[in-house]
Amino acid sequence: MANKNYYDILGVSKKATSDEIKSAYRKLAKQYHPDFHPGDKVAAEKFKEINEANAILSDEQKRKQYDYELEHPGMGGGNPFGGGFGGGMGGFEDIINSMFGGGFGGGHFGGEQRKPNRGADIEQTVYLSFLDAIKGCTKEISYNRNEPCSACRGTGAKGGTSFKVCTCCGGSGRIKYTQDTIFGRTIQVGVCPDCGGSGRQVIDKCPDCKGKGFLRKETRFTVKIPAGVDKDSSLRKRGFGQAAGNGGEAGDLYIYFRIEPHKLLKREDRDLYVTVPISYRTAVQGGKVLVPGVEDAIELNIPECTASGTRFCIRGKGVKTVNGTGNLYVTVEIDVPAKLTREQLKRLGDYESAVPLRSCENMQKYANNMSAIYGKKIDKQ
Repeated sequence: MANKNYYDILGVSKKATSDEIKSAYRKLAKQYHPDFHPGDKVAAEKFKEINEANAILSDEQKRKQYDYELEHPGMGGGNPFGGGFGGGMGGFEDIINSMFGGGFGGGHFGGEQRKPNRGADIEQTVYLSFLDAIKGCTKEISYNRNEPCSACRGTGAKGGTSFKVCTCCGGSGRIKYTQDTIFGRTIQVGVCPDCGGSGRQVIDKCPDCKGKGFLRKETRFTVKIPAGVDKDSSLRKRGFGQAAGNGGEAGDLYIYFRIEPHKLLKREDRDLYVTVPISYRTAVQGGKVLVPGVEDAIELNIPECTASGTRFCIRGKGVKTVNGTGNLYVTVEIDVPAKLTREQLKRLGDYESAVPLRSCENMQKYANNMSAIYGKKIDKQ
């Protein structure tokens, strides 16, 4: 019964994950969509076949039954998974709905014109600097797309009115056909290959777009990037995707962001993080250091006897978003000199000899634990 290999149709292996199936389907659906191949019966058949394969493989129960039929050809209706489709057309309507956007009710075959197809969406990547993403900015977007023809209002017909009812589908935009599947012979419904689902045929083609309904043009506009966008953020601009080619609604433009890293700051949601090196003297005596902020450098007070690795929080100096403002977290690390003179080393030795072990809390704890474990007294480390 499994007379079609849906895995081969989508170009995936039998062990493909649901995400891999979804990705393959989306790629092929865009490639063979009727909007890009008006009047092409081969592309229309391929598009129908791709949708059928996706409807089976993207449903866990149907995929299990299909896999069973692949491994046990000729088993007929022996469904070990509970008969997910029922009898006759029961259960199969969801495949048709997912393929063609509607069921059998509502007079789809009684001459009522189907809603024109919608144009494909476009994805565009915008590169932002770290601070531009935080503070917001404006960017010019430029890309090529199929733009609806203004002369025919995207219909492909001269003056936008030169039509006749499609003789293939009778104006419904859909056709019925029977097909043998793994579930037996079924009646299916698909987009009319002659009119692309619009229910009408062009009498006189538009001289500007030659009947396509769109012209290939460069689209250029300026978009305002709101403050606080992150790598997972996106913007949608309605109607700036591909033209439908039959008078239908144009698709949308989705803008995704790729944010360049900062030389010092790191971001996690609304909070910012930075590691600042400080001298041994500043760690012991205390002092002030400058840390990077969104608008300007910020002065941070380092208290006396600050240990390396201590983290400070500067509230309200993180990323401002509509959901609130984050904090800036500063971690200080003592920067050890790469080289000292003999005199400097001698002075450092004199200093350490004068400092009792008990005044260094972490060293004292370490010495006590070593003594308890190994029975060795540690005075200096």
